[in-house]
Amino acid sequence: MTLMNKDSAVLQGAFLLADKLCLPSSLSSLQKDDWSRVGHPVLEAVREICGQDELGGRHPPTATVSWIKKLVCAVWLKVLCREAGTDIEMPWRENPFFALQNGLPEVNYVVLFEVVRSLAAAPIFARFLLHIPQSQICTELERLVQHVRSSPTREDDGQLFLEVWWELWKGRVEQKAEGEDSIEKEFARQFARLSSSSRSPQAAKRLKIDASDLPASSPSADVLNILLHALKDLKDIISTTDLCLQALSISLDALYTAFLIDRAVVLPAKEKMHILSKVVSIRENNDEKLSPELIQAAQRDLHASHTPSQFQPSRMKLGEALKIITELAQFWQNSGLLEEYGNSHPSYSVYTLEQSVQRVLTALQKVKVPETTTEMDLQATQKNILRSLLESLTFPATESTPEVNARVTMVIINHRLEDYQNFAVLFASEKSWAACDELWIDCLANNQGAFQRQDILIQLTSTLMSKLHSESTNVSQCRKLMKIVADIFSTLSLEDKNKALAAMLRLSSRGFFGCSVASAVTDGFEQELNMAFNCIIQGGGGASAVALQSNLNTAVSLVARVAFQNPEAALRSCCHSAVFNKGAFSLMAKILQQLPGLRGQRGIKDEAQRDEDESKKGEKSTDEGEDAPSGSTLLCRCLQEIIKTKSLSPNEKEQLLRCLGLLMMPVMTVEGEEERRESFLTPQEVVNIFVLPHLSTTGQRSFDLELSLQLLHTALSVDIQEATGSPHWVLDCSPFPLLYVLAQLHNQTLRCWEQSPEGTVHRWSMDTKELLVLVLTTLGRLVGAEVAAAPSSWSRALFWLYNKMEGLDWTVRFHLKPVWGDHFKNEVPSSLLTVCDLPEKEWSGLELPVYGQGTGLLAWMECCSISDSLQSTMLSHLSLDQRRADHVGMFSKGLLVALTQTLPWCSVCQWSRLLRVLRELISSARLHVPFSLEYVDYLPLLDLRKFSCELRLSVLLLRVLQLLCGSSCSHWLSVDGWAHVGRLYAHAVREMMNSVRAKLPLPSSGPSTVSTSTSPKTPAPRDSNPSCTSVKSPNGDLQQAEDSPLKSKECQMEEEVPCQEVLFVLSQLFCHVQHIQVMMPAGRCEPLFLSSLEILSHYEAIMAAFPHSSSPLESDNTRHFFSTITDNLENQEMKAVLQQKIAQLVSSAA
Repeated sequence: MTLMNKDSAVLQGAFLLADKLCLPSSLSSLQKDDWSRVGHPVLEAVREICGQDELGGRHPPTATVSWIKKLVCAVWLKVLCREAGTDIEMPWRENPFFALQNGLPEVNYVVLFEVVRSLAAAPIFARFLLHIPQSQICTELERLVQHVRSSPTREDDGQLFLEVWWELWKGRVEQKAEGEDSIEKEFARQFARLSSSSRSPQAAKRLKIDASDLPASSPSADVLNILLHALKDLKDIISTTDLCLQALSISLDALYTAFLIDRAVVLPAKEKMHILSKVVSIRENNDEKLSPELIQAAQRDLHASHTPSQFQPSRMKLGEALKIITELAQFWQNSGLLEEYGNSHPSYSVYTLEQSVQRVLTALQKVKVPETTTEMDLQATQKNILRSLLESLTFPATESTPEVNARVTMVIINHRLEDYQNFAVLFASEKSWAACDELWIDCLANNQGAFQRQDILIQLTSTLMSKLHSESTNVSQCRKLMKIVADIFSTLSLEDKNKALAAMLRLSSRGFFGCSVASAVTDGFEQELNMAFNCIIQGGGGASAVALQSNLNTAVSLVARVAFQNPEAALRSCCHSAVFNKGAFSLMAKILQQLPGLRGQRGIKDEAQRDEDESKKGEKSTDEGEDAPSGSTLLCRCLQEIIKTKSLSPNEKEQLLRCLGLLMMPVMTVEGEEERRESFLTPQEVVNIFVLPHLSTTGQRSFDLELSLQLLHTALSVDIQEATGSPHWVLDCSPFPLLYVLAQLHNQTLRCWEQSPEGTVHRWSMDTKELLVLVLTTLGRLVGAEVAAAPSSWSRALFWLYNKMEGLDWTVRFHLKPVWGDHFKNEVPSSLLTVCDLPEKEWSGLELPVYGQGTGLLAWMECCSISDSLQSTMLSHLSLDQRRADHVGMFSKGLLVALTQTLPWCSVCQWSRLLRVLRELISSARLHVPFSLEYVDYLPLLDLRKFSCELRLSVLLLRVLQLLCGSSCSHWLSVDGWAHVGRLYAHAVREMMNSVRAKLPLPSSGPSTVSTSTSPKTPAPRDSNPSCTSVKSPNGDLQQAEDSPLKSKECQMEEEVPCQEVLFVLSQLFCHVQHIQVMMPAGRCEPLFLSSLEILSHYEAIMAAFPHSSSPLESDNTRHFFSTITDNLENQEMKAVLQQKIAQLVSSAA
């Protein structure tokens, strides 16, 4: 740090001139009254260096402050060096001020204090004091007090004293720029060095100063004690009202911060703003301009008045301080100084005193009682006197205007002054300030960083919405403001974005556009919305995991931005994309899972819901209930709108289901330091919104019932991982009424092919029936677990449900077996008990009109189709004496009739169970099915025992279909019913085909496994066994019998495969299928046609894989026979395709 330059030389010259003007004395012995005569050269030099005509302005330039600071520092250190008597050889190496300081003549404290007073440098002097130890501060303050009290006493001496006091109380100024406080720090270092050297013995010998010149300093003196006693001594020189008000205000604030508070008082931003605005109004009335410096100074005053002082009293007690201040106030009141301002225009001193008085009066009511009686009496007396005196003071009203409030707040925000973020909240929330239009918007645009906090943003949003909905809306300003707010939102963290979205939903589900807004404003948003979702859909397929995550983060930001402006529109677009854009449901679900703020507050109706409710007022309610419960989320209402207004394809329904399934899956969310698993939509929400209001047993529905059931199944399938001991969420969804409605719906599906008056019953599909059974059993299992855990709590509901079931088909109760547990017996038709030996403890009979004599096997078959466990029970308890042929014959005939009655109303799952029952009965010889050769010209010399079950089952089904298609039963079913029967029979054919395939697997490489040593067209040798065909050995190529003289032995050693038997079984199956297809109404049944093609394809594959399985003559006969059978088909297209396929059945040996 180099301080010696031209300006330093000017200063040194000025001091030397002042020193000459002191002759015959010098500046080192200057008296206070001599400064006016000798000090003008120094002041002129400072004015010249700083380039100012007047010194001591309220907010001088930085360069001026810096030079005055250097001057005060150099003079002060010069005084300390003189008193310490330091060696000149040492300081120049250690003191950066040496050049300037050494060129000055010897000076004393009078020169220092007069320089400080003349240059209005009290803040600088106080700042230096704050950098030295408190004991040294006391010493320096006593010197200052001694100087001020010395003759002649002037009013500006009192001003200097008060300014130093208040600057001390304000504390150090935070230095923003690096190095701004380097002078203070260097001064403190030099001060410490000089203080230590002045205590050395050598310095004491060199220092020859009269003891009377040193101030009397008590070791226990504290700063407040010094200042209050000094003020008491100086009360006579305070002769003006303004100075008097300052003195009383400062002393009251010192009392308040030293004794009456123990922690900082935090003022609300609005209160701070009003105080600062009043200060600015007063200053502007005194021709000062609003500036950051003016507000900073006012903020420092405010902070000092509400923060415990760093100079806590060590000796002085509250009673003593109260006494001094009371005496001072009484003295000035008696002098008339506290009455002259009453009707005058408010000044800064008046306003600060008013604030100080209010604070002290409030705090005195809460002051702690002292420990000693004497002190308590003194304190109480002085407190009462001071309170009475302060309460007697009257102050003029000080007002500020909204315009000043706004300007002050904007300056604080623009320059990032203290507490600017709380002022940003205030700025954003004051709707009246928005009328300033351009200035208000410019402040937002230029200071977006100050508003990047979720709570500030919400206040700003509320103000924007008020502006948008006002009668005189400036479209350009509104669009600019909307962009600013959206830009601020985009800078928030994801956690804060979610908080802001939740807060926005509390304001309005339509965001900025909650009320009618000019179309010119909404057009811009619609463009942004469309562009955002177009970008998301087009960029949905990242090449790598990193790219996918980046795309997801971008998509989340885009959706969050538009959702903050209009949550409803954004969610509607999310729903539309999830349902109608192929594959987009997954991306939309991931986006929404990261934006839980869009869930909103459940249970609160927003504006859109209220509007919807009002539009429906007066409409007659149906069984569906209200359109959406009050707790529905915005997303659910958007999805409901799509479901109600759009005709969804199966693929679109699937996307909707999968999207909701993902949204119900819990994902890990982080709020602060807390991690928890949450789903965007809870399963109970989905059930309560999409299922319960739309399940109806009538035929009048505005909602897709099957979709509701699929949603219920999806919700029940979600793994929520309930907390241990907590009830399952399904208990929040009226589980027993829900079970009853599902049971009613299932009851309707049991006779789904019966013709009823049109419009009264839903046209049920078997897929819906299967779904109903699945949902009913799943829900029953969940409810049953809760009932088992607390049976006494659910007994009433359990009996209610069981009694309700009496009006339904008896089979329905078996789907709710987990709910009943051991509370009720299994009730079945009494006729079932005649064919099944069931324990009376668990089973009881019902007298049902439909189930009369001879219907036991019908009930038995129905039980077998309900569930696997019930099927096992029926088979194990079947009452049949196999030793009696007549019993087996009667049972077989009865089962044929029962199967005919049961088949049309079976779902695929139920039919699969019945097929297993039939296989079991045939295999165990309990069911007798004679096999007739009605589709064979000659007796085949084959071993068909391995295929006995398939052949008998095929014949049995043929007999069932013959009976069903007969004149006595053909009227049972509608066109849809016959189509379903065809599908069930085709399903049975596929099962039989699979069984046949399992008994003769095709070689893995197909025809290439056949030996190439013999042409495929060469007929097999006469003596070869046509039923014994070679297959490829795992150890080598196939060998033809004629290649070795040991041909017959090799054939016996090769594995025998039943290829001819399989061809025979396939031919029988084909004939049965064709027979049934011809019998079916209209002869057109596509599942049977496809089954025929499948049989022919497998037939052809067997012939190709095993060339000797069929001779050319046999294959020719087979083609002719199959063509003859196919000729009976009425449908020409099917007939042509089948005959073309039959023509391809050519033996490879031909």
